[in-house]
Amino acid sequence: LEPANDYTDITTAMLQKEKVLWKCLVGGAKKWKEGLLQKNIATAHGMTLLTARKAEKKNDYFLIEFVWNDEGLTFAEVLHYAGVIPLPPYLERPAEEKDKTAYQTIYAVHDGSVAAPTAGLHFTNRVFDALSARNIDTAFVTLHVGAGTFKPVKAAVMQEHEMHAEFFEVSKELVEHITVKIDDGIIAVGTTSLRTIESLYWMGVKICSFYENTNIDDITADEISVKQWDAYELPANIPAGKALNALLQWMNARGLTRIITKTQIIIAPGYMLRVAKGLATNFHQPQSTLLLLVAAVVGNDWKKIYDYALTHNFRFLSYGDGSLLFKNY
Repeated sequence: LEPANDYTDITTAMLQKEKVLWKCLVGGAKKWKEGLLQKNIATAHGMTLLTARKAEKKNDYFLIEFVWNDEGLTFAEVLHYAGVIPLPPYLERPAEEKDKTAYQTIYAVHDGSVAAPTAGLHFTNRVFDALSARNIDTAFVTLHVGAGTFKPVKAAVMQEHEMHAEFFEVSKELVEHITVKIDDGIIAVGTTSLRTIESLYWMGVKICSFYENTNIDDITADEISVKQWDAYELPANIPAGKALNALLQWMNARGLTRIITKTQIIIAPGYMLRVAKGLATNFHQPQSTLLLLVAAVVGNDWKKIYDYALTHNFRFLSYGDGSLLFKNY
């Protein structure tokens, strides 16, 4: 799911050699009593022995230590040789060679996501060329989608649901680009991208609030990471441009060219989009935080949209159809 707390970010954990600790879901965990699991994997260097040990059991995951006997391999390379594409279970088939490209965005670069950010699957080189021909810019964030994206809302009311935190990485150039284009109409591709760029606003709001009482370069990354209810408790009257410029000033003061952090923001009815004006996304399942997010963007019209999708046999979920939604306020 994500690295243990020993590592600062996913990239660092992916580059570990010989051993690493990760938070994992384990299928058939009751059958794994004690001891080690071992698997010989074929790599470019020959056969490598991969070992897994249950280090600790938590409420929602296991802490697993992976060890391999080839000091030249990173954990990312081990996963490449030993793993399979994590297809959605409802497809009810094993992963095939074609899934390595079909279940992947054309612009993916870094290892680390639990699943593909599936709204991006709709974008091809032809689509990007068509956007460019219409003077529509594209810019990129690095997302590490977590399993919590798919965690159903089981609480009776939204306030009792614990929102998942997900890693993201953005460059200083991206924040500058968004700041310049904020009035032109920014469309987020995918719910995680939307949560990311909206989180940049709230990070800036936190900096504005802290800056009143402390030097801007003394504000830490942990202090401005976005918690679940921040968007509903922080001052909401700060313009987007001002908040994003505060974030840029903070990055400059700390000599940062990129931000690597987590966001736990929940976007649900009552939330007002601060950065994005629209969202390209797939059709999501009931009782999910993703459907709450859609309802926050378009209001009660989400019911009409989903009724239309259902009556016209649209495909839902990861390999499904897409929608382009604009905020309805």
